Amino acid sequence: MDLHRIRLGNTVFEGRNNAYLLPGEETTLVDAGASLGEIRADLDAGLDEAGLDVTDIDQILLTHWHADHAGLAGELQAESGAVVRAHEADAPLVAGEESAVSAERDLRQRRFEEWGVPDGKRAELAGYLDTHEDLEGEPADVVSMTDGDRLPAGDGELEVVHLPGHAAGLVAFAFEADGEGESGEATERAFVGDAILPKYTPNVGGADLRVERPLQTYVDSLLALVDRDLSRAFPGHRDPIEDPSDRALTILDHHRDRTRRVVDVLDEHGPLDAWTVSARLFGELENIHILHGPGEAWAHLDHLVHADVAARDGDEYRLVESDPDVSALFPE
Repeated sequence: MDLHRIRLGNTVFEGRNNAYLLPGEETTLVDAGASLGEIRADLDAGLDEAGLDVTDIDQILLTHWHADHAGLAGELQAESGAVVRAHEADAPLVAGEESAVSAERDLRQRRFEEWGVPDGKRAELAGYLDTHEDLEGEPADVVSMTDGDRLPAGDGELEVVHLPGHAAGLVAFAFEADGEGESGEATERAFVGDAILPKYTPNVGGADLRVERPLQTYVDSLLALVDRDLSRAFPGHRDPIEDPSDRALTILDHHRDRTRRVVDVLDEHGPLDAWTVSARLFGELENIHILHGPGEAWAHLDHLVHADVAARDGDEYRLVESDPDVSALFPE
């Protein structure tokens, strides 16, 4: 499969974004970047380097709904007539459906009440989000896709692999790379969005408040990636991942260690709400981390509650098992 990586500037989120161009019979763009003039310029330059123009794009496939991946989709669609596809869980947000956007905002307010986020920090986050609202760009007309769908792309085919956790509708797009195995057999690669990243661990709990049991959901997705045994992964940020299974297991270790830290915080200081736990874990939180910090703490607290290691009393969490075996809460 002919593949061009287009590097997009991004100083807001997890480092430089990637869009991936697959030219051919069904010229396809995987992810589009945030709706900023400088990012659009990066995208245009990447297309030009491949000898193409925006009007040559037939299809835009989105790994998930976050603005740094989907923001330019509507603008590009308006210019090219391209089909925009997103997982059925994320499609309403990419399309800017009022009911979906309103429900997500209402859920955020409910979560902030549950987590105990102070009013001043809520106002700080609201101001931050207001100044970055343009990143979301124009709504797109979206065609939904679901796990297991097979889509023509470039001169080949991609399989949709649902990997929720960081986002409810996060998907990877898997494809075979012929002749790359030791015996010349086909090996599998994938565009993985933010399912795994080469440097950071993708946020769970705060990045998409719609995900139920966010940590367990993400753990299941990490194990699904390990089972696929990809030979290479192309993430939404930074450089390709040469051993995706190992990276997924490293992220799993990270969450196991963080759960131990949450247990230690509850043991020494509990009962506590999610905001106070996040302050113990991460210190002072600013801008988007006002959402992601307590969200991450909540995801781990929720995991402990479902394992009967902790209990929730109102908005506070306490240990019910004084010395739990945290390792038993995660697969080895």
